[in-house]
Amino acid sequence: MERYKLILAYDGSAFAGSQRQAKSRTVQGELEKALGQLGWREKSVILAGRTDSGVHASGQVSSCELDWPHSLEALQKALNALLPADLVVRDVQVANRDFHPRFDALTRRYEYRLFCQPVRDPLQEKFAWRVWPVVNGETLTQTANRLVGRYDFAAFGSPPRAGSSTVRSVSLATWRQEQSAWIFTVEADAFLYRMVRRMTFLQVVVAQGKLPAEALSDALEGRLGGSQLPAGLAPACGLTLVHVAYP
Repeated sequence: MERYKLILAYDGSAFAGSQRQAKSRTVQGELEKALGQLGWREKSVILAGRTDSGVHASGQVSSCELDWPHSLEALQKALNALLPADLVVRDVQVANRDFHPRFDALTRRYEYRLFCQPVRDPLQEKFAWRVWPVVNGETLTQTANRLVGRYDFAAFGSPPRAGSSTVRSVSLATWRQEQSAWIFTVEADAFLYRMVRRMTFLQVVVAQGKLPAEALSDALEGRLGGSQLPAGLAPACGLTLVHVAYP
C-alpha cells in the first residue's frame, strides 16, 4: 500500500466545485469513482484547495492510498481511462506516508484571465471574463502591488470556518498582457473564500476609473470596511488554480 500524490487539471465549467457533494457532480466525486474501480478503499481523497463551481485547475493536488502493483505511468493511464473528458491526472508521484495536500502546502498560486471587448465572444468567455469599458493596464499593475504583504483580507473574502482568521500573506500579485488578454497571477499562503475573484473585481473597478486605488490600501489597513467597497465578484470562469508549492 502506497500513498500517491496526484496532480489534477480540469475544466470547471460542468462541475459544482471541487469538493464532494451528495447530489452534484464534483471533481472529488469523479476522482473517487475512478479510484474505486482500481480498488481504492479510503473514505475520501484529500485536495490541496477548494475551488468553486465553474473554477478551473491546471495544478490541483490530491492524495490517496492505494494497493497498486504496477508502475506510476500505468496508474496514470488507468485513472485517465476512467475519468471524464473534463478531468485528467497530469502526473502521479509516490508521496511520504504523512503527506497531506492541504496542510503541507506552503503557497497556492492562481491565475485570473480577462479581456476587454464591447461585444461578447462565446469562445473566449468560457475561460475568461469579458470586461468593458477597457481597463488601464498601468493602473492594474500599480493596484496589484498594493495587495502584496501580510494583511487582514476580511474585505476581500470570508474565512473557511466562522470565526477563523482572515489574515493572509500574499507573496506575489502581478498582471501581464498576452495578446488581447490580461492575466492576474496571485500567490499566497492561503486564500479566503472567493478572495481572488473579489480582488480581481475590485482591481478592474479601479482600472476603469470607478474607484480610487487608495481604497484598496485603506481596506487592507482597516481604515475602510468591506461594505464600503463596491459589491461584486469576477466571474468564476476566468479563474484557474495553477500551482501548489510544498517543502
